[in-house]
Amino acid sequence: MKTKHPKGLPFLFFTEMWERFGYYLILGIFVLYVIEPAGIKGGLGLPDKTADDIFGTYIALTYLTPFIGGFLADRVLGYIKSIYIGGVLMAAGYIGMGVFKDLTLFYSSLALIIIGNGFFKPTISTLLGNLYSEEPYKANKDSGYNIFYMGINIGAFICNIIAAFMRNKFGWGEAFITAGVGMLVGLVIFTIGRKHYLHAATMKPVQEGDTKLSEIMLKVFLPAIIAGIIGWVIPGNIFGSDSTDAFIFACIPVIYFYASLYFKAKPEEKSSIGALLSVFMISMFFWAVFKQNGTALTRWANYYTDRSVPASMEKPLENIYMVDGKSYEDKEVPVYDDQFQSQKDEDGKAVKVQGKDVYFKNITPEQRADLENNPAKKVYLYNTELFQSINPFWVIALTPVIVGFWAMLRKRGKEPLTPTKIVLGLFISALSCLVMVLAVWAGDNGAVKVSPWWLVAGYGVITIGELCLSPMGLSFVSKLSPARITALMMGGFFLANSVGNKLSGILASTWYSYDNKMNYFLVNFALLIFATLLGVSMLKRLNTIMKEKGH
Repeated sequence: MKTKHPKGLPFLFFTEMWERFGYYLILGIFVLYVIEPAGIKGGLGLPDKTADDIFGTYIALTYLTPFIGGFLADRVLGYIKSIYIGGVLMAAGYIGMGVFKDLTLFYSSLALIIIGNGFFKPTISTLLGNLYSEEPYKANKDSGYNIFYMGINIGAFICNIIAAFMRNKFGWGEAFITAGVGMLVGLVIFTIGRKHYLHAATMKPVQEGDTKLSEIMLKVFLPAIIAGIIGWVIPGNIFGSDSTDAFIFACIPVIYFYASLYFKAKPEEKSSIGALLSVFMISMFFWAVFKQNGTALTRWANYYTDRSVPASMEKPLENIYMVDGKSYEDKEVPVYDDQFQSQKDEDGKAVKVQGKDVYFKNITPEQRADLENNPAKKVYLYNTELFQSINPFWVIALTPVIVGFWAMLRKRGKEPLTPTKIVLGLFISALSCLVMVLAVWAGDNGAVKVSPWWLVAGYGVITIGELCLSPMGLSFVSKLSPARITALMMGGFFLANSVGNKLSGILASTWYSYDNKMNYFLVNFALLIFATLLGVSMLKRLNTIMKEKGH
């Protein structure tokens, strides 16, 4: 660590770990909270389709604001100040979600998180890249980002366990507040290690041809707001909902701005910016599928996965996650009851089933007979959000394997270049959709619940793809971005993430349109295969640019 990686890495690692602890804690319980009937456990009681739309818009906006946040960090605020501003705003938003039950204040708290993430996310990634821009660390930049990415996923792994405990023991509000506390812990750690990255946090000097703040505000930010308002107020829905219309309209000026960077670039910068924009485009498809972990895959875990606790584990868990099903005080453990209620959309079609027995709607005949013969029997269930820890668990477990694999190939002179890793990640991610196709087949299209091992396997495959793509994307931006706009281009990477996130919500909202859920996952598979083929068509050019730039 002393020679291969800078001293600031551990502090940025733990800062990001705690920041992601809060962010992913919210994501793990977001849809569950929004669809939870208000009269039973104090949720918002909204339909699944609405929850998917809100979730998709929220995670999309958290990755759209890094565009302006990265620019302000580069030119106005500096990296250190941006991280503090972003962290404080996010902590306030998380705590606000826990304190305020009013829907308007709920949205206001989400707005604080969205703005805060815009300042924090691109800045800390850029700061890490700056530490690796100096010798003797330069050759280990990919490994550094892999390690950093593992920190993200340690936070994402432990947060769902804490969230399950907090919401069962105390309530939804306390779970949200825990996320805010985690963010504040991250800022304390960042402060302790500050001396190790102050030298890498200097703003780039203004150069001729640089984009001015006034130009960003007048030509991008203001048009994006106006376009978003137009998308919201136009009669009817072009893309399915007012929020989706508003988001897509708002993205148009931002996307135009990034495209203009290529046409206005200096000759020596043109190929780098073009390569970055190409990778931004294909990575968008990955996020559109991957981010369904908070919507479609959470729904699969909630309604289609066997979450019953083995008899040998019931007693130890009774006072933690599980209690008598006759009590509905923040409990996840119902008893069998054959009554349930269907909630319908505007067309009269059932969009979800709600009630204490929803879990038992598609159990096996043997399980149903057992419960009917033993009406007083308690049934203990794992919290749905615990399944959100499977992906970060795989990241933690597989990161050393992937890093070691690349290191082995590097020693043999056969390590693929970063663009090749990204395209490989897209293909592997597509295979995870086929795992879920098999899961649907195993459950007879939802007629009976399936083993949780299907989700474990599906997450395992997509995690390998994620490790080939996501940290490599951050490294790619850091390697090829012109120094004067590094944070801005990092914001561009998160813009692609943003568009993909919103697409994930749109895709998830079509869940009930598919009578055969196999077709739902096959559509996701087709999207990733298309992105893979698009990446392959660009690969030769992208690798040539990498070599030309000394990477």
